Amino acid sequence: MLFSSITFIYFFLPLVFLLYFAAPRRWKNGVLLASSLFFYFAGEPRYTLLLIVSSLAGYLHGLLIEKYRGTKIAKSALISALIINLVILGFFKYFDFFITSLNTMLGMNMAILRLALPIGISFYTFQTMSYLIDLYNGKVAAQRNLITFSTYVALFPQLVAGPIVRYTTVAHELEKRTHTFESFASGVKRFAIGLGKKVLIANTLGELAVLAAETSEPSMLFYWLGAIAFALQIYFDFSGYSDMAIGLGRCFGFNFLENFNFPYISRSISEFWRRWHISLGSWFREFVYIPLGGNRVSKLKWVRNIFIVWCLTGFWHGASWNFVIWGLCFGAILMLEKAFISKFMEKIPRAFSHIYVLFLILISFVIFNAENMSTAINYLKGMFLGLPAINAISLYYLKSYAVIILAAAFLATPVIKNLLAKAVIRPNIAKTMMVIEPAFYVAIILLVTGYLLDSSFNPFLYFRF
Repeated sequence: MLFSSITFIYFFLPLVFLLYFAAPRRWKNGVLLASSLFFYFAGEPRYTLLLIVSSLAGYLHGLLIEKYRGTKIAKSALISALIINLVILGFFKYFDFFITSLNTMLGMNMAILRLALPIGISFYTFQTMSYLIDLYNGKVAAQRNLITFSTYVALFPQLVAGPIVRYTTVAHELEKRTHTFESFASGVKRFAIGLGKKVLIANTLGELAVLAAETSEPSMLFYWLGAIAFALQIYFDFSGYSDMAIGLGRCFGFNFLENFNFPYISRSISEFWRRWHISLGSWFREFVYIPLGGNRVSKLKWVRNIFIVWCLTGFWHGASWNFVIWGLCFGAILMLEKAFISKFMEKIPRAFSHIYVLFLILISFVIFNAENMSTAINYLKGMFLGLPAINAISLYYLKSYAVIILAAAFLATPVIKNLLAKAVIRPNIAKTMMVIEPAFYVAIILLVTGYLLDSSFNPFLYFRF
């Protein structure tokens, strides 16, 4: 079930709100858990049992770690739990990739399973592992209520596409959370913003990205339009989903951390990755980079640490060599920035540093979006050489999509956010906003509803990962 679907917006969500707020406090987690399992079952019935097993395994191993804290048994329980989660993730997400790679390298002919990827598996396995590692390190106490723990793992607002929510972030709210009209209203507004970003902007740009990739009349301009469209699409798609997740969390009394912070205004790739998919970057930094020694090691080991983290970051996104190469390219760029480029970037005008970042991000997302490296290389060739620079069809689509591309580029900056922050502190403008704001959010919902009723193009990109 998609957040951006008529079924979710007008049937599932109102019913869940009704049941949740009518339930006594001690039953609220139970309502959320039942709703979350139904939500997952509606979209992924075959793998709902896998989600339940993952939750149960995390819960039982957590109790063992707590009971035998400081002993070898606790360490063994942690290792066992991590192996279980990694085996589940590896089997369903990477088994066919490894078999295909072995067949290619060794000339073998082993059969592949063609397993469907369980939705959200990359997110809920990482959440379970972060809970167990934090528990082992004494940062949290074990959750002794199975329903409460399962609610944390399966919570539907962030279950299928993040953000990755650390147990330490919501531990208190799982037990005792407050519900106010202000937080509920704030959550609804944030959900509406995310819904608009995803449906009205990301979906529209996605259509152009698909047209550019599948065109029978290619040109350099058309390929550049497709690359720009996808870079904007993936930002509005994923940040829109994060907005919806954060908004729904607020409605239910949870405060999830931010996952995006206007990454396209960055002046370096390092800054970009501090602003993009923050929860994933934090996870790898906390549970991989720092345990390996971070940057407090020799230069050779630091290089090793960077490449391990970025190889895993790329591989986390998908079982294909282009994702691994995509991650390793960022690892190399980040090392070059820290060693040489950052000092140079500080001396040049801001415009050039922004161009540097946007150019590399565009190229990286071509690799990211391709089915394989061969497709990515062909697309990149088309952007730079061997094709007509411009043709009639590329000019047609440039004119057709120019407004949405420019609007998306503008909305990917914090200009409006900053202007509103300044405006609301002025009494006369604040009164006007009290009238305009509700109408604005109603208009978004109505526009989204019209789009969803009229269009069948409604993918969520990060469901692939």
